[in-house]
Amino acid sequence: MTSLTIRERQPADLPGCVDLLAEVHRVDGYPLNWPSDPTRWLCPPELWRAWVAGTGGGLVGHLAVHRTPPTGHGASGRPPAEVARLFVAPTFRRRRVGAYLLRHVRQWAAQQHLDLALEVVDQDRSPAVALYEREGWRHVVTETARWNAPDGSRVTLRRFVLPAGDGPGQGRGPAGN
Repeated sequence: MTSLTIRERQPADLPGCVDLLAEVHRVDGYPLNWPSDPTRWLCPPELWRAWVAGTGGGLVGHLAVHRTPPTGHGASGRPPAEVARLFVAPTFRRRRVGAYLLRHVRQWAAQQHLDLALEVVDQDRSPAVALYEREGWRHVVTETARWNAPDGSRVTLRRFVLPAGDGPGQGRGPAGN
């Protein structure tokens, strides 16, 4: 693979992130419900940090972390942070971009003494679920979402957790990180 870098997302990255998100939505249907304002969707009030993955050819991935309510605590008793808005360019799938982004946020969370959690739509043979399981995330509950699919049907979510310091690949990542 061309040299991959992961860096903190900058405001100037947002148009490229929206374009990448539109491509992912067209190919994969993520997000399930296309947001009326994609830039705002990428920058909600609970946004803590966001990173992008890129090559010399441009942005190829994105991952954000959201703050959780102050009453929430992870499996270790530390406050959790919510991994969100993870997406990778369809042409860069199966090149470990998603895994590198997850490992990057895992290292950041360990430095912050935070557990990580995430939710993903529950689908049979989901590549996202397979990625999280390969990276050491633990499925803890399946529940109904507070929102519906575009056709009005109920959506089931799988919730995963990763206590700080857990999971494979600690310290491994793309060159330049």
